[in-house]
Amino acid sequence: MKNKATFLYWSPRIISILAIFFISIFAADAFAPGLTFWQQIGAFLLHLVPSFVLIGLLVIAWKWEFVGGVLFIAIGLILSSVVFMHNLINRRATVATSLGIIAVITFPFIVAGILFIANDVARKKKLLKGKV
Repeated sequence: MKNKATFLYWSPRIISILAIFFISIFAADAFAPGLTFWQQIGAFLLHLVPSFVLIGLLVIAWKWEFVGGVLFIAIGLILSSVVFMHNLINRRATVATSLGIIAVITFPFIVAGILFIANDVARKKKLLKGKV
């Protein structure tokens, strides 16, 4: 039983950290030839804004799991539609390619959100059982 509690506690946090790290890698495209050092640093920091927002959501989810879980699910679902339409319309990618990109980029946040909520529910059930 303790292994399940440990899994439910740490898995959404680890998934979130890895997914944020993965999103952050895309900021490296800010380094382009022809720009000054400070322009590149500025562009890099601008490209990291989504990662900073996701780190803020992770901090919220770490403290208030249910709220953070709902926010992660909402971000994942909203970004899924945005990424899908962007790839399908702007890049003229196939539906399968768009769904694959969604699976890689947004699905981990949805899974993490579900696991945050599951951990919150499991923790509250355990507290209620202890009080009865």
